[in-house]
Amino acid sequence: MKPIQMVDLGSQYLEIKDAIDHKIQEILQSSRFIGGPEVQGLQQELEAYLGVKHVIPCANGTDALQIAMMALGLKPGDEVITASFTYVATAEVIALLGLTPVLVDVDPETFCLDPQQVEAAITPKTKAIVPVHLFGQCAPMKEIMQIANEHELFVIEDTAQAIGADYLYENGTSQKAGTIGHIGCTSFFPSKNLGCYGDGGAIFTNDDILAEKLRIIANHGQTAQYYHDFVGVNSRLDAIQAAVLRCKLPHLDTYNKKRLSVAKQYNEAFAKTDKLRTPSTAGYTSHVFHQYTLQLAGVDRNALKAYLAEHQIPGMIYYPVPLHQQKAYRDARYPDGHFPVSENLAATVFSLPISPNLTEEQQAYSIKHVMAFVG
Repeated sequence: MKPIQMVDLGSQYLEIKDAIDHKIQEILQSSRFIGGPEVQGLQQELEAYLGVKHVIPCANGTDALQIAMMALGLKPGDEVITASFTYVATAEVIALLGLTPVLVDVDPETFCLDPQQVEAAITPKTKAIVPVHLFGQCAPMKEIMQIANEHELFVIEDTAQAIGADYLYENGTSQKAGTIGHIGCTSFFPSKNLGCYGDGGAIFTNDDILAEKLRIIANHGQTAQYYHDFVGVNSRLDAIQAAVLRCKLPHLDTYNKKRLSVAKQYNEAFAKTDKLRTPSTAGYTSHVFHQYTLQLAGVDRNALKAYLAEHQIPGMIYYPVPLHQQKAYRDARYPDGHFPVSENLAATVFSLPISPNLTEEQQAYSIKHVMAFVG
């Protein structure tokens, strides 16, 4: 059995090696390393896949969030609501721009923003909401958009972990994660469901005027070469990363289906014990399982991680400290115990390998050892 990895990027590469190698050689020979037909092609193909009018490629997912907030004209002191249980980048850009992060707790079933808590956190200073589509399923966007419309707030979707997921409406229609709010942002970090071979990101919007401003800000605020109408940043996706993503995008739905299949096998195996709570999927969304995250009950998490490591099975803890307990984001408004769901998740979650290339043998081996440990 080959070594188990959280995400087996090597095997994935070998499946599409010829296409990727050919594209990279073309770029090396053309010397078009920044911009050019590969970046333009990716933009157009993502627009078609997502069903969105505008895709603006950029350097990484964190930049995508920052550029989005800059384009919306948010000012220092404005409040932006987001989840306490998420990766730091979501709150990081809020703080970097001099805005005020307002944290709220998450739903215990989906780990995504709790709309009731979002509404309760709104003040006259609130200007935007950043729902995070955590671990691969959508946040409750219908309710979030209703709240945003009622209070005239912007919505910036953080879809770094859920590209390809569908938000499902009662009338049978659907929209892709990241295309429902005013702006969507994603990351193409290598381990993402759609990942490149370095850093990369993109911004989505259906608003023509906003799209133009996003493009300008991502390119030093330039409206024409050497003419800068806005304060901007230097955030460009390079051609090699765009080429890799173009090779992978036609396979994204297949990759996501394979992840779902792995998750179903895990769920069936772990249903046999009450010490492992398997992830649930809300009725309004599909799940693309960027992570397969269990909640442990009466299990020593560090001991489990060490035991699995002894048997060459990786495991990860996303995220051991919620944002309101991080030193950088400590706030008197959020004492310990203030967000019980986030704190409980931080203490109990544990993620197992999930990859389109995880073999049945590898998964059976992982399941056997997890079950052996929990008893």
